[in-house]
Amino acid sequence: MARLWGGRYRGGPAPEMSQFADSLSFDQRLWKADIAGSIAYAHALARAGVLTPEEGRQIEAGLRAIHREFEEGTFAFQATDEDIHTAVERRLGELIGPLAGKLHTGRSRNDQVATDLRLWLREEIDRLAGHLVALQEAALAQAEAHLDCILPGYTHLQPAQPLRFSHWMLAHFWAWQRDRERLGEVRARVNWCPLGAGALAGSSWGVDRAALAQELGFAGVIPNSLDAVQDRDFVAEFLSWGAMLGVHLSRLAEDLILWASPAFGFVRLHEAYTTGSSLMPQKRNPDSLELLRGKAGRLVGNLTGFLVALKGLPAGYNRDLQEDKEPLFDTVDTLLAALPVAAGVIRTLEPQPERMRAALSDDLLATDLAEYLVRKGVPFRQSHHLVGRLVARAEDLGVPLRKVPLAEMQAISPAFGEDVQGVFDFEASVEARRSEGGTAREAILRQVEAARQALAR
Repeated sequence: MARLWGGRYRGGPAPEMSQFADSLSFDQRLWKADIAGSIAYAHALARAGVLTPEEGRQIEAGLRAIHREFEEGTFAFQATDEDIHTAVERRLGELIGPLAGKLHTGRSRNDQVATDLRLWLREEIDRLAGHLVALQEAALAQAEAHLDCILPGYTHLQPAQPLRFSHWMLAHFWAWQRDRERLGEVRARVNWCPLGAGALAGSSWGVDRAALAQELGFAGVIPNSLDAVQDRDFVAEFLSWGAMLGVHLSRLAEDLILWASPAFGFVRLHEAYTTGSSLMPQKRNPDSLELLRGKAGRLVGNLTGFLVALKGLPAGYNRDLQEDKEPLFDTVDTLLAALPVAAGVIRTLEPQPERMRAALSDDLLATDLAEYLVRKGVPFRQSHHLVGRLVARAEDLGVPLRKVPLAEMQAISPAFGEDVQGVFDFEASVEARRSEGGTAREAILRQVEAARQALAR
């Protein structure tokens, strides 16, 4: 079959040029979107009088036959197929003859490709949203199941203040909630129809673009034909979304890799999400989490590479835009594989409350000591300084804070009294933080209810 654009050429492209330029190896996954878009376009041509009703029915029947071939795995590609669009059109000609050539009237591969990509991505976004919900549900279930587990919270990877395990788990839930909201916003911008824009200047055939958009389930048409074919903002936005989600998964993975190590022992990973060593029989490696962490770099790279491809393009369609598909497909594939693994890790995670409790140390209550002094009338900046001196004195004595003799405490500040020992209570510390989003049990329960409502939306 001659190339769709080959009329003014005396020969075909060099073999190495075909190998370099053809995209069938990766864009064939767009077959369903391409056929759906072509059926809708055939309807539009029939409404415009370009096709007779019978011609429109023949073209649609041929396209539906091709759809069945793809579903049944019997569609045969040929060496001359540049891309999925060429392959479908070539097969349509084999099935219904020269009439197939009328389907491309007024349509360019520029608006065809842009339409196919939006249709395909819209469906994949809906699949990804479902996986995100499953991940959030797993996190919420863990938070509810372990409301009373207390562990050290960290800043700069140094012990900071006591937290509930559920509070930590919900922090990830809310990051994923933002990811889910952003995904919905990306979908809304994906869901606009470029079909009927032609190569760049629109159609002279009376094609009803609004009816096309409605038939394909789009929110409406892209109002400028030039913008319709050159716009790949939606791809860049999706890649940015994927990179951000990858970063969130990586941060979860980093915490759990540390916490599952013997040095921490705060959690135990199910063996289904770990692997052994080919040399050391005792090993239980958190490979699932390390891969989640590693994939984040891949997702960020997909975004960065595509932005570089976009940054210098002049107006109109340019072949550089073919570079949209591989990073887009890879990001979708990576996240469709990663999200069920992340959900499985969380769902089967076994927190170890005893190890968490054992890691709680008095220095985590230094802020509570400063607040104790504030309640005694000491300004916070002064109380902060005084407790810092107390921490240093405890280090000098080689004892935890609660074991520093009262006389030593009062030498630092006479505001310390016998009741200071009441500060050294980790449960009381987390319960004191009752503000919205805090660590008190009632605050966590409010978060849980808000999380349920967010999932219901």
